[in-house]
Amino acid sequence: MNMPAAPHDFVYLASQSPRRLQLLGQLGVRCEPLLPADDEDAEALEALRPGELPAHYVQRVTAAKLGAARQRLARRGLPVAPILCADTTVALGRRILGKPADAAEAARMLSSLSGRTHRVLTAVAVWSGTRRLAGMSVSHVRMAVLPPALVERYIASGEPFGKAGAYAIQGALAGWISHIDGSHSGIMGLPLHETAMLLQRAGVSLSLQP
Repeated sequence: MNMPAAPHDFVYLASQSPRRLQLLGQLGVRCEPLLPADDEDAEALEALRPGELPAHYVQRVTAAKLGAARQRLARRGLPVAPILCADTTVALGRRILGKPADAAEAARMLSSLSGRTHRVLTAVAVWSGTRRLAGMSVSHVRMAVLPPALVERYIASGEPFGKAGAYAIQGALAGWISHIDGSHSGIMGLPLHETAMLLQRAGVSLSLQP
């Protein structure tokens, strides 16, 4: 008689995002970091290809991150366990708004989002040890009109940098988000429902199984 495989009691998180670590903690998932070495060009994986649509972009980048993480695990000779990767992008129509390179780019992004509805797409991928599992969350976010002085102060705070679309929904700009249709956790960087489904399929123990 075949016995069911023992559930995994941890996952490797191939992300430096403290938000993703926090969100996984809400699921009761224990994480071990699987971060790039100094000689890895992780940012190159996020380079945009000409004419690429937002959904294809975020799924491709997430798959590339997972592939790099699997190679990293093998090189380091670490114990085998599921690996989780994710990527988030902001889209205004077909236009992808990534992480601003400087204050001027952050100002242009925030000005373009002001008073309009945009999409936030987060793709998630899990390597179970035998196969890749993937999912995606698409949310619609309505931002109130942002006064220029507020945008200037927000950029001066430093919060827009390292954030897709130059803002964090859980940060200082939260009071200027007038409507959300979708996943709040997905907008933060890890859609918990989709992630829980993937982890369950990968045999990971959750505090409350869906």
